Amino acid sequence: MQTRRDTLLTFGALWTALAIPAAAAAQATPALGWSPKALSADQARRLEVVAELIMPASDTPGAREAGVPAFIDRNLAEWSGAAQRDAVKAGLDRIDADARAAHGQPFLALAPAQQAALLARYDGEARAQRGHFFGVLKDLTTVGYFTSEAGATKAARYDPVPGDYKGCVPLKEIGRVWAL
Repeated sequence: MQTRRDTLLTFGALWTALAIPAAAAAQATPALGWSPKALSADQARRLEVVAELIMPASDTPGAREAGVPAFIDRNLAEWSGAAQRDAVKAGLDRIDADARAAHGQPFLALAPAQQAALLARYDGEARAQRGHFFGVLKDLTTVGYFTSEAGATKAARYDPVPGDYKGCVPLKEIGRVWAL
């Protein structure tokens, strides 16, 4: 004879078995805070994780907070050539395919250490092969980060007017004029 307590424990175990995979799937596909123009939504989500792994948050904002994924997508949509855009899109798809082949899960569901190990492999390939999609992603991430407000003002030292302003200096003190 099953008691009410046994029934509740069974229901709780069943609920946990059903709810945990659903919660993990929801966590694996975070909502985007921007609308992709060149990339699919899945590629954009992968790009957010890749960019954050390239330029992670520390005592300064990371790539995601600095808006780097949206910058890269805009660059691919509006400024990059078709060959570069197609290479990056194919690379983002390759990341997911390689994750599934190696670990049986999509890239977004992997542990951060597994994601980083996969990207380290691509980094080695990019060093050996010019124009590799990962080299392009690293370059775009770096440019996007350090040209963002967060990158330029919090990660890098920023002085909008470097040096002291001296409005009127006799020429004999500095010797000659400066060309810019």
